[in-house]
Parts: sequence; C-alpha cells; structure tokens
Amino acid sequence: MQERVKRLRRCQLSVPGSSEKMMAKAAAMDVDFVFLDLEDAVAPAEKRPARRKIIEALNGHDWGKTTRCVRINDLTTEYAYEDIIEVVEGAGANLDVIMLPKAMSAADVLFVDKLLGMMEKKLGLRRRIGIDVLIEEVEAMMHVEEIAASTPRLECLIFGMGDYSASQGVSIRDIGGTGGYPGDIWNYQRHRLTIAARANRLDAVDGPFADFRNPQAYAEEARRAMILGMVGKWAIHPAQVELAQQTFSPAAADVAQAREMIRAYDEALAQGLGAVQYNGKMIDIASVRIVRNLVERAAQIGM
Repeated sequence: MQERVKRLRRCQLSVPGSSEKMMAKAAAMDVDFVFLDLEDAVAPAEKRPARRKIIEALNGHDWGKTTRCVRINDLTTEYAYEDIIEVVEGAGANLDVIMLPKAMSAADVLFVDKLLGMMEKKLGLRRRIGIDVLIEEVEAMMHVEEIAASTPRLECLIFGMGDYSASQGVSIRDIGGTGGYPGDIWNYQRHRLTIAARANRLDAVDGPFADFRNPQAYAEEARRAMILGMVGKWAIHPAQVELAQQTFSPAAADVAQAREMIRAYDEALAQGLGAVQYNGKMIDIASVRIVRNLVERAAQIGM
C-alpha cells in the first residue's frame, strides 16, 4: 500500500479551467496548490472545451513545486466520469490530485478511487493521483467520518461553506461578519471536519471567502481555521494567496523556540526525567507533541 504524499496546502488557489490566461498566470505564481476548475467556475457550454484547455495547461506550463489539481463536476452530473477519463488520459503524468465536489458518502469517493486505479494501470502511471474531497452538504457532514476513512488515496477534506450555507439554510448576511451570531458561525463544522481528517491522517482545509476586497475579514477567517488545526484555506483571487500562506506558516521565532523545547526535553529524558522546566514553565510529553507538529510543518515549508 502506498503512503499518502505530504503536500503543502497553505493556499489552494481556484482557477477557471476555461481561462487559458488565468491558468498561465497561476502556473507562474509561488503558491502551494492550484486547482483548475471544471465545476462552478465554468459554464455548462464550456465544460467540455475546458477539459482540453486544462490538459494543455498541465502539460504545457512549468508549475514548479505547485501541486496540480483538477476539480471535476460532481457525481450527479453528466460530466464527472468523462472529466476524470479525459483529463487523466491527457495529462495524468502531470496531475497530482483530483478534487471531488459535493461528495455525499464514502461510496462517492470510492467510485473516483476505483476509476483512477484502473486508469493508472492502463496508462502505466508511476505516481498515484490523490483525491481531495469537498464537504459542502449537510448529508456529507453527517457522514464525514465515513468519508474520511474511505480510501488511502484520500488526502484532504475541504469545508465548502458556500454550498453548505444553502444546504443548511444559513443566513448569508452573517457569514464573515463580526455581528449577528456570536462567535464563529462555522465553529462546529470546522471542528467536526478537522477531527475526522486528523483521525485519518488527512489534511483539513477551509474553503472560499467571496469578498476578495476585504483582506482583514479573509485573514480572520483563515486565522480561525488555523487555530482549529486546519492547514490552509482557498483563494478565489490572487490577492488572497499571500494572506493564506502567511497565516498557515509558523513564525520563525516560534519554530526556534519549539526546537529549543524539544532539545531541553530530550536532554531531560536522557537523564531519566519525564518533565523539565523551560523558560519558567514545565514541559512534558504532551507539550512536546504540540511543538513537534510545528517543527514538522516548518520543515515541510522549508523553514
């Protein structure tokens, strides 16, 4: 069984698969993860032509270290299976991840998993194509634990609060605001999705924030997601990329302190101690588990 690939997802940038210009611009950006969209960002009449444009973009551009992903249409549509077949046959060697929107159950993820497995064998692809799943319906949130455990090919759960708002009947005037409902309106959903993801060694990512002209509100939403253990957030506009990647990167001073704490604890263990005082505070194995996460993340980023 192949191990899951560790990928940076501090920012997942959405790019319409119908726009050759935008895809070329995205390839030149220093962003962790780009998904070329065949779903919401593409009109029905443009969906089939967009597949060819995406294939050309995946094969023709130098994407550097950016993870290359395609968001297909959901499995209730006439487009989904051909989205996978055409894109993987055309650019499978240059594709890292398929993003599945509106997954409702583990069976939906397994369908994509099986189809990708057959195509990888047929095409002789050496690298396994991963799956990211959007949780954006109340039914999906009810089954998020089963979805998270569905297949080793699954890499990430994403909270799609746009469609989820419609599914639950959430008041849109209170989304992203400071008034109205007390606290974070998405606290429960973000918590539940992140717990399901972490329990299955998956990444958890926060979805879009529509008002790209309001960087303060975007940064606050990203901060709330980060605090709960999410590893990144979507960007629907290039202006949001730097904010996301900054929010989900640890501060250099925090990384240095974390390494010092680990060093102090390791020295204590060598002396037969289970805890040690560090800068006026007692640290033990629980403390070190927390800071090890930070150090590992810094190493992944290259800090």
